[in-house]
Amino acid sequence: MQKRSRSTREALVRAAVELIAHGRLADVGLVNICNTAGVSRGALYHHFSSIAELVTEVHAQARDRVLALAEESLDSPGADAPARFGIALGKALAQDQVVRAGLRLAGDGTDDTPRLREEVLDRLRGRILADAPDSPDRQVLADLAVVVTAGLESLGYADAVWWSPERGARIWDRVLPLFEETGAGADTGGAGLEHRASSQPPWDTVPGRP
Repeated sequence: MQKRSRSTREALVRAAVELIAHGRLADVGLVNICNTAGVSRGALYHHFSSIAELVTEVHAQARDRVLALAEESLDSPGADAPARFGIALGKALAQDQVVRAGLRLAGDGTDDTPRLREEVLDRLRGRILADAPDSPDRQVLADLAVVVTAGLESLGYADAVWWSPERGARIWDRVLPLFEETGAGADTGGAGLEHRASSQPPWDTVPGRP
């Protein structure tokens, strides 16, 4: 019985994730969730007191995954950390519906700002400004990193090729020299990001990629 209950809860979360990832939060209504999950209304309200609580669970799962990516990339040394994070985030968006859905959500189960997307971008900006928060050059670099990361994330919803490591690395390879010019000392380990991305195994994508 406990295993069945856990399976029902997981089915409800998966249904909400699917509806948000391939549509919008407004699609996550009672009927749509129950039909997608294959459960009754009573089963939904047994596990979640409201649709907002269910959506909050999607946000929480996505936040855990995205912050793990941020910690791995942004908390490690090297001025190319923002590029590593941006590429890893794109790959996660392509492969993981939970991340794709959760970035659009706020912690209260709505899509009002600040969403997980804004939280992540603020963390990226803070990483760049950590050493020199009052430096005008660093502030420009931080803004540029946010623009690149947010731009690739947004474009990927229309064409998933923008989430590919190859596309991300190609763009970041043009951006990282600006970090060197301002004294940030970007270190790509002796090889461009594009070269390293092309040597990785093929990335899984979402339906609709050309």
